[in-house]
Amino acid sequence: MSQQPITSPDIRLISAEELSFFLKENGESAFRQKQISEWLWKKGAINFDEMTNLSLILREKLKSSFTFKAAAISQERQSNDGTAKFVFTLHDGHKIEGVLIPSNDRVTTCVSSQVGCALACGFCATGTMGFTRNLHATEIWDQFILMNRRSVELYGKEVTNIVYMGMGEPLLNYDNVLESIRLLTTDTGKGLSPSRITLSTVGITQGIRQLADDGFKAGLAVSLHTADEQVRKEIMPVTKTNSLDELRQALQYFVGKTGSRITFEYVMLSGINDSLRDAEKLAQYCKSFPVKINIIEYNRTDSDFRGSIPQAKETFVRFLENRNLIVNIRKSKGEDIDAACGQLVEKSRKSR
Repeated sequence: MSQQPITSPDIRLISAEELSFFLKENGESAFRQKQISEWLWKKGAINFDEMTNLSLILREKLKSSFTFKAAAISQERQSNDGTAKFVFTLHDGHKIEGVLIPSNDRVTTCVSSQVGCALACGFCATGTMGFTRNLHATEIWDQFILMNRRSVELYGKEVTNIVYMGMGEPLLNYDNVLESIRLLTTDTGKGLSPSRITLSTVGITQGIRQLADDGFKAGLAVSLHTADEQVRKEIMPVTKTNSLDELRQALQYFVGKTGSRITFEYVMLSGINDSLRDAEKLAQYCKSFPVKINIIEYNRTDSDFRGSIPQAKETFVRFLENRNLIVNIRKSKGEDIDAACGQLVEKSRKSR
């Protein structure tokens, strides 16, 4: 069997012109280009052997000239609640994690955008890894493709929703994240509706403004967690260069240009952000734009934080609802396999 050179380019990263030239040089008909493109993007092939309507000779030629720098599932764990967590090994040996979350009418996949994360939010395990590198758009794509296949096998249905809430800060890998969303939503790709995709950020104001300027059509969620500037600086260091006031202005700009409703994610931490005073500050902050609030349980990590007691959470939520705010209480899933929000961390690096 043909062996490709070590320097063979990933076929998913070459241009249409380069692929056309390759086919012409090898005496292949032009329509093969459309077939190959459909295998790559509509069908999500991760190796040449899957391209069964191509001749064996052409597949061997492709193998000798190109490669797939594809991610592979190296570990899978199942939660008691049906959630599945996956460890992906990338072409260079680095590892990332992704999650499948089933519910009655949907399956949501949570994808990573970076290897590790540089932002070091105090309550998030991923921040303990530090930052290694950005993921390429195709590495984000691979997570979806592989978990979508497993979703069919595990739950009998394809993934319906995608959230960029795994490892990393999506807006610090802007170009690759937006390209992966394009691949997922374009008619020549998976053709998913942008309304089925949510990008979550800790509040990178420059990136939020760029999303607005670029006509971003998917959902935007902001990990706010407190509307108190000093508290946010203490638990989320990013606030030192992206203040709450700057974030407010960026979100107003985003809403003004897109007409979208923002989602605030709010992890309730006992004695940190769960008092009535905190609820009042949050309600005031929410006056600036249309918003809904997702109240999220704190999921255990190695930090000293603790989740709010039920009474404090109930009082907090009731206060917000009395201010006519939309509040959803999100139940954690996958905590028993460290797959819940804030728990994704590559174990071999956790002790470093």
